Order: sequence, then structure tokens, then C-alpha cells
Amino acid sequence: MDTIQVRPDEQLNESALADYLYDKLPGASQALTVRQFGGGAANLTYLLDYGHYEYVLRRPPLGPVAPSAHDMGREYRVLSQLHPAFAQAPQTFLFCNEPEIIGAPFFIMERRHGTVVRRELPLQFNTPEAPRALSLALVDTLADLHAVDYAAIGLGHIGKPDGFILRQVVGWYERWNNAKPDDLPAMENVYAWLCEQQPPASSPTLVHNDYKLDNVMFRQNDPSQLIAVFDWDMCTLGEPLADLGTLLCYWSQPDDPPALQAVAMMPTDDRFASRAELIARYAARSGRDVSHIRYYHVLGLYRLVVILAQIYARYQRGQTKDARFAQFGAVIPIMAQAAADLTK
Repeated sequence: MDTIQVRPDEQLNESALADYLYDKLPGASQALTVRQFGGGAANLTYLLDYGHYEYVLRRPPLGPVAPSAHDMGREYRVLSQLHPAFAQAPQTFLFCNEPEIIGAPFFIMERRHGTVVRRELPLQFNTPEAPRALSLALVDTLADLHAVDYAAIGLGHIGKPDGFILRQVVGWYERWNNAKPDDLPAMENVYAWLCEQQPPASSPTLVHNDYKLDNVMFRQNDPSQLIAVFDWDMCTLGEPLADLGTLLCYWSQPDDPPALQAVAMMPTDDRFASRAELIARYAARSGRDVSHIRYYHVLGLYRLVVILAQIYARYQRGQTKDARFAQFGAVIPIMAQAAADLTK
């Protein structure tokens, strides 16, 4: 996980934070240095460096956010319960619901050291075998998450599985109407299709709700070992195939249309497994029926369009100055059309 210096518009009050944590974490009585992790597009993540001790701080994005979104308390509770049963969930140490400390609620978790794969393949993984190993470890870990007995670890209260998919479809449509930069007929068509084509629900599981390649970490020199899964603030109980659909919508392969390849969020490389191979691998490891996976792929793309619109709206309002988000205005209609095309 690479770090960058804290951008001036997103700088923490390091003095107030250091004072608050002084007697709450091992090593926190030492001098504190804060740097921001790059790569994220919503919640902000910081490295807290005390010399011999390192921690990670998570907080919501700047500006107004929906009451149920970017819930740091929820993410803290999920990780606290999940960590003992699912090794890829980082350990948590502290939750603070006092906005006056840094301007928002936040929590502290362990730092893990490894490699996060984003748009370019890291040098150590640029081998004939590594991209496929990364692909299989990613989908295997998803199946393993869905096998966790959520009731046994005290997470039976974090969601309402009944009606999960319809709530997703309607809820994301409401968010779209609140954030959309323009009316898009493709989104109206996709919304109608999702309402009409909803498949039967399968048995519920924990659902990460944002499972993709750049939300996980691999061992530094071993692409077959996935050592951490991040960004649990939307975790709930629901349809596990929604997670697989999310993974597919962020996935890239060389035969994708040029417009999709241009906005890919991972390397486009035929050494990675194809979407079809990911689906088959998940089915074999989980034992679940994946015959309706196209529906969940469309749902994943539909959600992604709304997420991009929400981020772009924050950028337009000046709530973040991250230059990466300026291109989202052009990306939104491309992704909406991709979702519409998949319904045909």
C-alpha cells in the first residue's frame, strides 16, 4: 500500500489527534507523523506512524454524506467481530465518535504490509503466472467470506436479508436522482430491467458490498496469498451473488470495448482470469448456483454509475480537489451504457 503526503485540503489536525490518542494505543506517547494513503475515491485513510508502532485511521470523505453512508462505527463493529473468524479482516483498536477531534468519526485499525494492485501491475507480479494467481486468490477469498457463519460471530443483526436486492435497486436509484449530472435514458432502462428481472434469492451471507481488486492486499512476493480485505463500511447481510457481480463490473479483460478499457480500474491483461473463469471458480468453491449472474453483473455496473456520480458531485461542489475525479463526468455515460448493453 503506497503512501502520499497529506493533501492540504484534506489535512488532519495532527496535534488534536495526537493528544486524543496519547494514552489509548501502545506507542502513542511517541511523536506522531501522519501520511495519507492514495488510491481511494471515497473514505479517507491515513497512516499513523509512531516510529516502532504503525496504525491506520479511517474517516468519511469531506463534505455532507448520507446518514447511512461511510459509517465508521459500522465498519469498526463489523471488523471487530469478523477479524477472529476471517483472517483477511484487519484487527481494530479504537472507535471515536467525537467529530471535534478531526472533524468526523473515525476508527483505528492495524496496518498490514503487502501489495495493492491498481491500474498497473507491480513489477514483482509481472510474470506469466502471477496475474492468474491473483485472480484466483481474489475470488477464492470472496467465496470464503460468504462461508463465514455470521450468526456465530455475532453479526446476525447488521442487515435485513429479506428484500435485499429490491432495496438495493430502489435505493441506488434514489441516490442516482440526487447526484446525477444529467438525465441518462440508459439508467432509466437499466432501473426498469432490474425491477422486472429480479431472480429468486439464495441463502444470505455477509456481503462486503464493494469487493474488487484494489480493495484487497496480497503478500508482497506471493500473488497466491491474499492477506487483507479493506473498506467494510457497507458490509451487510444479503445476496452473496451481489458481491460477485460487483467484482465482475470492476473486472477488465482485453476483449472489452475500447471505451471500457479506457476507464478500467485494473490492468487489462490476458494473463488475468476472464470473468467467465471467475464465475466458474466461485461456483466450484462456494457450491452456489450462478445461473443468474448476469443480473448481478448489471446491478454492479448500475451501482458503479451511481457511485461515480456521487464522487463527481462532491468534486464539482469543491468538497474534494482530487484531480482524478474530473474525468468522472465523461465516464458516467460510458458505464451506464455498458450496463444497458448487458441487459440485451
